[in-house]
Amino acid sequence: MNKKVFYKDLGLSDYKETWDNQEFLFQEIIDIKIKNRREGTSLETPNHLLFVEHPHVYTLGKSGDIQNLLVNEEELAKKGAKFYKINRGGDITYHGPGQIVGYPILDLDNFFTDIHKYLRLLEEMVILTLSEYGLKAERSEGETGVWLDVGKPFARKICAMGVRASRWVTMHGFALNINADLGYFDLMIPCGIKGKAVTSLNVELGKSQVDVEEVKQKLLRNFEKLFEAELIKQKATV
Repeated sequence: MNKKVFYKDLGLSDYKETWDNQEFLFQEIIDIKIKNRREGTSLETPNHLLFVEHPHVYTLGKSGDIQNLLVNEEELAKKGAKFYKINRGGDITYHGPGQIVGYPILDLDNFFTDIHKYLRLLEEMVILTLSEYGLKAERSEGETGVWLDVGKPFARKICAMGVRASRWVTMHGFALNINADLGYFDLMIPCGIKGKAVTSLNVELGKSQVDVEEVKQKLLRNFEKLFEAELIKQKATV
């Protein structure tokens, strides 16, 4: 099993370009697995982890309800935002500057073949990272992602998740709010869940800005530990 994971930080990158990049890496792994099965070869499958910030964009998962986007595309354009219907699970999600978006493109045959465990480990990675800032983050039963003050009147979501998997290969991932402009969340019903607020790490810490690079390093360290992986940094090409 190959537990080496190629890591790239793409910086600020257009959503569609990054999605296309994900699809390329995803299909590359799928093709190797098909070749191994058909031809009896044992070629090693790679694993990837992309970190990125996107310009303002809203994405709707394949089972999502467009009614959870509260404005039309013309109004989104006025806000400098785009919209895409995509092939992950989950409902409506916002991405924008001040948010760390992580896309693990992993062959789970290299780790474990359990999507439930995969999602729980991604959540745990974020929970452990936030604990390093003195925050008690939690899961909310029946709701993928990471939350604060679960079960209380002011429960709020700080990290959204939505993934796609085929032949045990994953894509899409998580979005953790660090210095996010929370006003953009008012244009949708986040993840289709009514009556729940959204927050950002800087708000919770009472700071105007949190060091994004520092958060990334904590996430990477926790990812390596939880997935028992070896991260190999690569230069961004997108």
